[in-house]
Amino acid sequence: MYANPQKTFQEMKTDIILCGVGGQGILSIATVIGEAATAAGLQLKQAEVHGMSQRGGDVQSDLRLSTEEIHSDLIPKGHADLIISMEPMEALRYIPFLSPDGAIVTSSKPFVNIPNYPAEDAVIAELEALPHVLKYDIESLAREAGNPKGANMVLLGMAARFLGIFKPEQLRAAIGSIFAAKGDAIVEANCKCFDLGYELQQ
Repeated sequence: MYANPQKTFQEMKTDIILCGVGGQGILSIATVIGEAATAAGLQLKQAEVHGMSQRGGDVQSDLRLSTEEIHSDLIPKGHADLIISMEPMEALRYIPFLSPDGAIVTSSKPFVNIPNYPAEDAVIAELEALPHVLKYDIESLAREAGNPKGANMVLLGMAARFLGIFKPEQLRAAIGSIFAAKGDAIVEANCKCFDLGYELQQ
């Protein structure tokens, strides 16, 4: 049997919705993924941030990665491969955009920033009813790792296994590049949180 030469190359793409609350560090996740994409020579489009990016407001952005040209920076409903969320209710907000085989990687700990925030049990139950969800209390894990500000890197580590377009080492190298100006200790602290998140899936 001979391979069809027209099918030896297969396009790889990943459509990601990033969401959370302003001040949680969701945009740092986008920056690290973008750095990894640039280093890997991938095509990248990121939609402008929607919502209020100041502390306490909701933040959402579309991030599209591909080995081929990307024609739009917006992810159509039902096409997102992955939702990465710093906050569980924000993850639920974007379910209409998730593909049938898509996954949600989220913090399990609510950030109660509105007076009518739903009951925590109801939010978690709705997440648990979905087929592909990975959730942990990332804030507590970051504190245990000695880096309370590193919850977003724990979340990125959790998401790494779903980002088939990258190897974990590429994301780890991107963390090194992004945080290099802050010194080796900050780089190592963030890599430690990333590794902790990644190991949660094993």
